[in-house]
Amino acid sequence: MKESSNNQGQLVRSIGLTSAIILIISSVIGTGVFKKVAAMSAELQSPSLVLIAWLLAGLISMAGTLSNAEVASMLADSGGEFVYFRKIYNRFFAFLFGWTNFAVIRTASIASIAYVFAQSLNSLIPFPETSQTLSEISFLGLHLFDNLSVKLVAISLIMFLTYFNYRGLKLGENLSRVLTTLMIVAMLLIIVLGLTSSVGSFENITTNSVKYDANTMSGSTLFKALALACLSAFWGYEGWASVGFIGGEMKNPQRNLPLALIIGTLIVMGIYMMMNFVYLYILPIDEFINIYESKNGIAAVAVVKHFMGSWGGLLISCLIVVTTFNCSSTTILLASRLFYAMARDNMFFKKVDYIHPKYNTPSRALFLQSIWTSLLVLSGTFDQLTDMLIFAAFIFYGATAFGVFILRKKMPDAHRPYRVIGYPVVPAVFVLFCIALIFNTLKEKPEEALIGLGLMATGIPFYLYWTKGSKE
Repeated sequence: MKESSNNQGQLVRSIGLTSAIILIISSVIGTGVFKKVAAMSAELQSPSLVLIAWLLAGLISMAGTLSNAEVASMLADSGGEFVYFRKIYNRFFAFLFGWTNFAVIRTASIASIAYVFAQSLNSLIPFPETSQTLSEISFLGLHLFDNLSVKLVAISLIMFLTYFNYRGLKLGENLSRVLTTLMIVAMLLIIVLGLTSSVGSFENITTNSVKYDANTMSGSTLFKALALACLSAFWGYEGWASVGFIGGEMKNPQRNLPLALIIGTLIVMGIYMMMNFVYLYILPIDEFINIYESKNGIAAVAVVKHFMGSWGGLLISCLIVVTTFNCSSTTILLASRLFYAMARDNMFFKKVDYIHPKYNTPSRALFLQSIWTSLLVLSGTFDQLTDMLIFAAFIFYGATAFGVFILRKKMPDAHRPYRVIGYPVVPAVFVLFCIALIFNTLKEKPEEALIGLGLMATGIPFYLYWTKGSKE
């Protein structure tokens, strides 16, 4: 592995299969499982359709996972898809993936999750309110000081977790192991207590909203509504591929990485289906529609308070704090490896090509990531940015799945520790879905999509500068 100087350490292969599975679970389960059922209920107006949308999103994500697993089994290294795309396509496409993740996808995701952590903590321990005078101060159209106390807590979390992960991979991995265990135990407790609660009813599962119209909710209208609801669910599944970023730090990555991808995604699917079933079992769907329309409240909090009382509200609020803390930590850990891999290949700030000599972590990548993420928190634009670029993530997801076909043709005799189940149907279905989603976004939300593509294009001058004189 290339080193930019002798005065630095090296990445150590210390992550086993169990740890990789835990990192996948902790990088995926963030805020979506607690909030998105309200938006999906408003879109579909039917509990059974909401559950179908979660299942469809899970199955499509699994198709992507299975496809990604074959590529990962062949090309596993630090940087994940960045490394895969260099081999399958070219340096420029690999750079666009890495730059888009740095500019928005990963950093804005960290900002968003850290902000929800701060909001949840604020509901437990009220922070000082920002004065109206300070809130109204604007710079380049951004209200940097609006809701300042929440922003400062979110930034403090990012800095603390960055320092924690800087001190060693095992520290970050051990933290994730403890918090993921707590998170799963709490979720299973909610599922069991919810299903055995006297306030729940299967009638809630089978009764549609008073607004539901069977005549209009059919054909193309139903398909469009399901597609939009699935987009909400995909935010809940977002992040499953990130574990590929630490391929260079996994033991036997050709075997363990694809196994971790598949097992981790299956566990997340199971948890999501059970949690959402409990939500819809406890409350009628019109309650979730009201939560969505009022834009005030979190669906999971309303559900747990309903069948467990005030102490249940405290439990779910603590669970959201733990979950967002855990997801922030894991995303910070994983994403930094991508930016280090870019610098190692001369497609990022050169000084980021550095491994700390004592802690064997990409320390400069971690701290640069924390600075940009904190600026996104302060700007308050992270949610808008992720909305604009969620479709961009599926450009890259689709490209990885399509890479299965390319590698089968370019390298037919190469050793494949894992071959995608259901080839060629499974990767083909996922690729077609990604294409459909991208074109649907361009059609239905052209402004957001074009701005998203413009944000991707901001990296082109950097690419030309960093690769100047390169013969590749």
